[in-house]
Amino acid sequence: MEADLSGFNIDEPRWDQCTFLGRVKHFFNITDPRTVLVPERELDWAKVMVEKSRMGVVPPGTQVEQLLYAKKLYDSAFHPDTGEKMNVIGRMSFQVPGGMIITGFMLQFYRTMPAVIFWQWVNQSFNALVNYTNRNAASPTSLRQMALSYITATTTAVATAVGMNMLTKRAPPLVGRWVPFAAVAAANCVNIPMMRQQELIQGICVKDRNHNEIGHSRRAAAIGITQVVVSRITMAAPGMILLPVVMERLEKLHFMKPHLHGASGLWALPTEMCLLQTSPVLQALWLTVLQRRWKLSTRENEVRPE
Repeated sequence: MEADLSGFNIDEPRWDQCTFLGRVKHFFNITDPRTVLVPERELDWAKVMVEKSRMGVVPPGTQVEQLLYAKKLYDSAFHPDTGEKMNVIGRMSFQVPGGMIITGFMLQFYRTMPAVIFWQWVNQSFNALVNYTNRNAASPTSLRQMALSYITATTTAVATAVGMNMLTKRAPPLVGRWVPFAAVAAANCVNIPMMRQQELIQGICVKDRNHNEIGHSRRAAAIGITQVVVSRITMAAPGMILLPVVMERLEKLHFMKPHLHGASGLWALPTEMCLLQTSPVLQALWLTVLQRRWKLSTRENEVRPE
């Protein structure tokens, strides 16, 4: 029996985005790392299915589950503004495995200066690629602006890590393991505002509940970018603050020393995977906070019509 798809809207959120649980499910869906392994031909099929569904010409026999799966793959691999296929490393679905690996190495190789500089550079290069891949097409960023943002963020991260490493040489080992988090936090405070400075200058598009554009607001851009910075730092915190505490405790256990010696950061990668799964929850939480704050603080004179 064929499903009735006459009233099906593929662009409508699968879960209620007015509820926290609905947002959590949505973010878990679009950040599912399993979609990274989906072959190219299946991604191309998903794009065709989504486009046909939008035009109302779905092939006979198509089930709702197939369309939902196609939309999941489409959202994970194609840019929402341009419809272009994104590079694998820059996709949101690659954030868990990519961030897991880099964080593990930063937590392991934090003692020597060359290692600190190298892994902070790798991390900022990864972040720059993610930011470029998921850039806002409505507010284009020049190559000069992206290069300046990348250089500034990398310099900030390296300077913070190197400086704090020197200051914490006589501090307990646990303090030294928190240095990568401080460097990442400092870089986020610089990188994201610089990458999205056009939004701060020109404002971002504001729409009503019916998705009708009502104008542009610089205040909305400032609030949004601030929330992004705080959420990025918060999402990094579970793995980069709690995990070193766990590793420090395990290294003190006599029967665990042979297994952790020289490879504690790499051994902790499975734990990091579990901790990074908190990202969708925190994304949903910050979106809820942002929406409530925006409703309370929005004023008509902050929105200028086109």
